[in-house]
Amino acid sequence: MNVGIIGCGTMGSGIAQVAATANCKVVVYDVNEQALEKSKIALQRILARLVEKGRINQDKSESISSLIIYSADLNDFSDAELIIEAIVENPDIKKSVFQNLESIVSSNCIIASNTSSLSITSLAACLKKPERFIGVHFFNPAPLMKLVEIIPAIQTDAAVLKATRDEIDRWGKTTVQVKDTPGFIVNKVARPFYGEALRIYEEGIADCATIDWAMKTLGGFRMGPFELMDFIGNDVNYTVTETVFKAFYYDSRYKPAFAQKRLSEAGYLGRKSGRGYYNYAEGAVNPSANEDEVLARTILNRVLVMLINEAADTLYLNIANAKDIDLAMCYGVNYPKGLLAWADEIGIQSCVEQLDKLYHEYHEERYRCCPLLRKMSKSNSNFF
Repeated sequence: MNVGIIGCGTMGSGIAQVAATANCKVVVYDVNEQALEKSKIALQRILARLVEKGRINQDKSESISSLIIYSADLNDFSDAELIIEAIVENPDIKKSVFQNLESIVSSNCIIASNTSSLSITSLAACLKKPERFIGVHFFNPAPLMKLVEIIPAIQTDAAVLKATRDEIDRWGKTTVQVKDTPGFIVNKVARPFYGEALRIYEEGIADCATIDWAMKTLGGFRMGPFELMDFIGNDVNYTVTETVFKAFYYDSRYKPAFAQKRLSEAGYLGRKSGRGYYNYAEGAVNPSANEDEVLARTILNRVLVMLINEAADTLYLNIANAKDIDLAMCYGVNYPKGLLAWADEIGIQSCVEQLDKLYHEYHEERYRCCPLLRKMSKSNSNFF
């Protein structure tokens, strides 16, 4: 397949590598020729490391390189069958590019966006043929992360959905189909991992190190929420939370935390700035965790039940099916197990009781139990 990639940043370059590895002919477009050269050099370094580690042989490395063309001319997309946009999260800029693109590509070319937060339906509406448009959301780094969320717009033709998903599956990815909803699956369901951890921190129940220790040691998560926010960047993570909060009409379940806003304002962005919830300066001494297992279990249960509630809500609103929700959280953010399967393991009745206890304690809507969980509790049913 002839594939076009718009944008040669980390994500665009990564998607190009994935496509070329699957033997697609790829054109990577960017208006910045210096950025294109930088992307080309970076790919050569990546491929050299893969050869060195024995992940691919030299012939495959050369094949991947030969399949990718770098261009500053949008007209080089004239033969493309699938184009994936991966540029700045600005709807006006994206729409302008899509409208210019539509006059160049064939009538059968599928146009996709890698957006993580914008409405696919809104982006599709700018085209003369909106039925050709679809969301294809990769996770960073694209060559390593298995998950791709496939998001049809209201206008998307069923044949476009099938062709897109089949092709991304052929690239070796695990695809999940998602309704066009703010945050899709992963960025919606994952909000409590950060939000409830921040709430526990703001209440003074535990510090960052203790919360991270609890989630990793007892929960089996690869990174604690504060380590992960520092890794992502507090500016980026806060913006995603704020975007989802606004998009869901200010539902308190997604309410951002002042603690994170203040860090972002101070420039304490995490690893990339040298300081966030932790200090990454050479020789810096960070606080040790309070390894009290009773406290740790309280922290884990509170965050976990909020995650389960969000996953259940995602199923309740028909955003995705149960299997895809659990796959998305395992492969998109490396959770130790699917949240709905985890709910079955804990017991649906126990989840409902924990949520009701939080609601009665705080009387805040953020702790309201998903109707699906309550119905399942009454009927003594499970997700799987």
